[in-house]
Amino acid sequence: MKITPILLVLFFMYFPFSGNGQNSEKNSTVKFHTEWLVADLLQQNSKQIKILGQPKLVDSPYGKAVSFNGSSDALILQEMPLKSMKEFTVEMIFCPDINASFEQRILHIGEVLGNRMLLEIRAVTDIWYFDGFAASGNNKKALINEQLTHQLGQWYHVALVVSPNSLTTFVNGKKELSESFSYQPIGTGNCSIGVRLNKRSWFKGMIYKIRIVPQQLNPDDFMIY
Repeated sequence: MKITPILLVLFFMYFPFSGNGQNSEKNSTVKFHTEWLVADLLQQNSKQIKILGQPKLVDSPYGKAVSFNGSSDALILQEMPLKSMKEFTVEMIFCPDINASFEQRILHIGEVLGNRMLLEIRAVTDIWYFDGFAASGNNKKALINEQLTHQLGQWYHVALVVSPNSLTTFVNGKKELSESFSYQPIGTGNCSIGVRLNKRSWFKGMIYKIRIVPQQLNPDDFMIY
């Protein structure tokens, strides 16, 4: 049978391409998204990715991940995946290590000190707690509660959901914090993985995957982990 352009269009309408190779009912409502396997970023020979220190490939329960030493390892991406997004969800699968610094910035997207969002943790002895941060115009908000603790040295899924009027955080699909917030799209900046863009507050641990979706996801639509 001859395949016409019209048939191709109809095919992709009913069988959309998924960047991560998954075709599951769980993710059927997710729009086009950015997805980074951090191990792939480390191995890319790209001028858009700058490697700081010597982050290492390691095995994880999910596949190859990247280990960061907490003092000099990071990836800097000349990319701005949040540009023009009025709402979004940022997810990450990671394992924070023991014997690390208290303040750790794991993912920073946007400007260094201006409009930006960050996924952060605070580590104390053998536990950590999550911090989802956003800055938009004159508004800044950190969703953090030192009572919501988790064990270091284990794998977790975390998510920050940003809407035009709220911020919400999740750990392993469980809602932790939510507050009102007036958000305007971030237009400029870059990304850093493993440290703040100004090279402070290094992360110690492993990261498997990061996903950014231009919509507010419910836990049922989070990445499979």
